[in-house]
Amino acid sequence: MSKVQYGISPLTWTNDDMPELGGEIPLETCLSEMSESGFTGTELGTKYPRDPETLIPLLKNHNLVLASGWFSGNLMTLTAEEEIAEMQGHILLLKAAGCKAMVYGEVSNTVHGDINKPLSSRVILTEEEWKTYAEKLTTVADYLLNKHDIKLSFHHHVGTIVETEEDINRLMEATGDSVYLTLDTGHITYGGGNPVNVIERWGHRIGHMHFKDLRIEVMNAARDADKSFLNAVLDGVFTVPGTGDVNYDDVFAALKARNYEGWLLVEAEQDPAKAHPLTFAKTAYENITGYANKYGL
Repeated sequence: MSKVQYGISPLTWTNDDMPELGGEIPLETCLSEMSESGFTGTELGTKYPRDPETLIPLLKNHNLVLASGWFSGNLMTLTAEEEIAEMQGHILLLKAAGCKAMVYGEVSNTVHGDINKPLSSRVILTEEEWKTYAEKLTTVADYLLNKHDIKLSFHHHVGTIVETEEDINRLMEATGDSVYLTLDTGHITYGGGNPVNVIERWGHRIGHMHFKDLRIEVMNAARDADKSFLNAVLDGVFTVPGTGDVNYDDVFAALKARNYEGWLLVEAEQDPAKAHPLTFAKTAYENITGYANKYGL
């Protein structure tokens, strides 16, 4: 049995942060095109039903399973106990679907969802705030792993408290081994880092992988103009693996060296009016399976 599985996020069809992008595309179209492209897994999106009794059979009809689902974390404002209470419904869904990882992102103080806020206005934590945050996150991760056998896989993201490679290192150093990482090849590149460095240093704590490619020229222009994250997305900063400037040969070689097992999940935040979803999904599948086969994953 293959140690990796291939999934794709609904963001290629419809955007969670900007629901008007692809808002008119029915969920059925999204799921059938994922399957048609060759993928066997997906992640949650705004159009997905959240009760297991509806969602799991719906996915099964399209020969898909749930790979994981994003949870919007608020640990900068809540206690660990309050956060655990908030995620009970999400845990039930992930467990029912057999998911091994929860994609967790801190959104209480992020600027990435506001089209009017430049990325330069993101919140930077103090030493004391890092310490407190890491303690709370570890408590939640311990609970998820010990009680539910789910890896809290923290998603670094531009515009949030964990944007740069240095931020990732700080987070991973300060938290316990129960805290895993969702490494996103697009976001680490946008944050000025290198995915290979992260795989080499933290490969033993990568719980999940998101593959999005990035157009360096668009990113540099957005940084130079101090644009918001959503405006950069509209400009086409992200694309599917193998069609941008991320060096996926190096990424896959590093994953192979670390014996990565789990999902290879394509996630490309694009405007479906400009980037035809089925075309890009098929290209993504071809490219990502090509890299995985080339490096023996």
